Amino acid sequence: MESTQFKGKNVLKWALTVGIIVILNLFFAVAIQTVYPEPKYENFCEARQVNEVYEDETSCVASGGQWNEFAKPLPEEKPQREGYCNLDFTCSMEYQDAREGYAQNVFVTLVVLGALSILAGYFVRMSPAVSAGLSYGGVLTFIIASIRYWETAGDIVRLSIVGLALIALIAIGVKKFKE
Repeated sequence: MESTQFKGKNVLKWALTVGIIVILNLFFAVAIQTVYPEPKYENFCEARQVNEVYEDETSCVASGGQWNEFAKPLPEEKPQREGYCNLDFTCSMEYQDAREGYAQNVFVTLVVLGALSILAGYFVRMSPAVSAGLSYGGVLTFIIASIRYWETAGDIVRLSIVGLALIALIAIGVKKFKE
């Protein structure tokens, strides 16, 4: 007797799993952007329609800029300035500090969300496809968190990230897949 059961059921399970992985991480990204927006450069450094030229270090620094001297002396034929003023220096540094703090906070948030997703996948027993989607989605969240914060993190933090992720995955693998 022939089976009337749909033969593509495993394909549908994998499609559901991949869909959960992708949508879970899109949900996390949109939720973070909605609740905790990224710092914008314009909020730190005003856009000027006309830029004033500062001829010396004193006036540049007094306006919050950074004076940069030219490395080589210029030919004496024409009177030249000795350097230039980066007027956005102070506000750019404040913006960079805000971005680094933001990156760290988003990293911590994503690590927590990833861990909760893996735990949810571990405890969901009704549907293997949903369980796998949540677990793999949590792993992808760890990867995304690490990539976003990797540039800002120091060597010790990077080592800690990789070490904790490895320990967590091995522990879950041992508990979940005992044979």
